Amino acid sequence: MNELKKFCIIGFFVTTVLGILSHFVYDWTGGGFLIGLFFPVNESTWEHMKLLFFPMFLYALVAGKRMEQQYPCIYNAMFTGILAGLLMIPTLFYTYTGILGFNVAWANIAVYVISVLVAYLVVYRSAMTCRNKDTRVLRILMYVLVVLFMVFTVYPPEIGLFQVPPPEGMR
Repeated sequence: MNELKKFCIIGFFVTTVLGILSHFVYDWTGGGFLIGLFFPVNESTWEHMKLLFFPMFLYALVAGKRMEQQYPCIYNAMFTGILAGLLMIPTLFYTYTGILGFNVAWANIAVYVISVLVAYLVVYRSAMTCRNKDTRVLRILMYVLVVLFMVFTVYPPEIGLFQVPPPEGMR
């Protein structure tokens, strides 16, 4: 198995496990302000996007360093993968809840896992094709997303993405 494939498989498991654990950190810690900036504070789709973003971004920054020699586009690939995963979460969630008319816990978990999987498939494919080594635009976008996650946690816009959906099985 090549290094990139191992990197992506490990990243998938690291991101999935850290994301699942992250779901509970805000409650486990008593709901502190600073914790809420990095971990979901409610059940909105936006807050659940943190489950993918922060673990995968951390993995990119830490583990990506050892891959950049062999795969010079690894950071662009990771950042592109993060964006793909983030887009998958609301797309899958609103598609399945739109069809069913309600949400269910196991499907929400499946949405998360599928989104992480898609993210790492994009990472693998992007790193293998390596079209753009300049990370400035995507790096800036990642930091903008960090800021947006923090700002919209404190001041969520009044649109569906930031609203808590009805409880499981409710319309």
